[in-house]
Amino acid sequence: MTGDGGIDILMITYDRPEYVRLSLPHLLRSCPADARVWLWHNGTDQPTLDAVEELRHHPRVHRFRHSPANAGLTEPTNWLWQSATGTYLSKVDDDCLPDPDWLRILRRAHRDVPEFGVIGTWRFPDEDVEEDLVAAKLADYPGGHRLFRNHWVQGSGYLLRRETLDQVGPLSGGETFTAWCLRAARLGWVNGWYHPFLPEDHMDDPRSPHTIYRTDADFMARRPLSARRTGVTTVAEWTAQMRHSARVVQAAPLDLREYQGWRLRRRNATRRIRLALTGRAPW
Repeated sequence: MTGDGGIDILMITYDRPEYVRLSLPHLLRSCPADARVWLWHNGTDQPTLDAVEELRHHPRVHRFRHSPANAGLTEPTNWLWQSATGTYLSKVDDDCLPDPDWLRILRRAHRDVPEFGVIGTWRFPDEDVEEDLVAAKLADYPGGHRLFRNHWVQGSGYLLRRETLDQVGPLSGGETFTAWCLRAARLGWVNGWYHPFLPEDHMDDPRSPHTIYRTDADFMARRPLSARRTGVTTVAEWTAQMRHSARVVQAAPLDLREYQGWRLRRRNATRRIRLALTGRAPW
């Protein structure tokens, strides 16, 4: 599908060769002819770098950068956002496999609905979907499109309109993608997940058929940063965290006042207290 400035997609790779050997070929297969993949490799893990090197000269790979130090997410994201020329921008995590048709469907939705800002694929299993919560935030739009509205989506498997980035600006300092999406929502952009949901296989979820977390020992040996931050130490606890995250986004209010001022301070205080008392905090 052509007729616009194309799509620029970032993939950041880090210390997960098993995932990269699945996610990078999958992303390249799902790209239309006018898509450009930007690869950023963090760290010095040689097997992961080898997996990237095997495909870095693929015709869909536009640029490659290697940061021996782990540069995190902000610098690579702004690298794409400030240098890319596409009409649409995206990021796919190296532990994620979006629906093969995701780019065609999301781009068509953007073309038909000018107010869409960031719309995405859905990474939670069917068992996590609470139909009553979803129904409360579903909205219909021109062209037969439906969105499960939320003021933010996860930072993988999304499609972002260039005009939204031009208005909101790049990530600042330690700003999360969630906070950036909230800034976009405050400016009037409509965000959320396309519905019926376009699945994204999140391989770091222990319920994924492709996960590397089969035992608690596996998990502790390669525990993700978010698990370390929240005090999670077992596969069962990590799975519960995934379920909790699904409920948080489904139950999240659409009143933007809930994400600023005293309401935000109350939510953050509750999280800090829970972390201090239990060693864990919800996402």
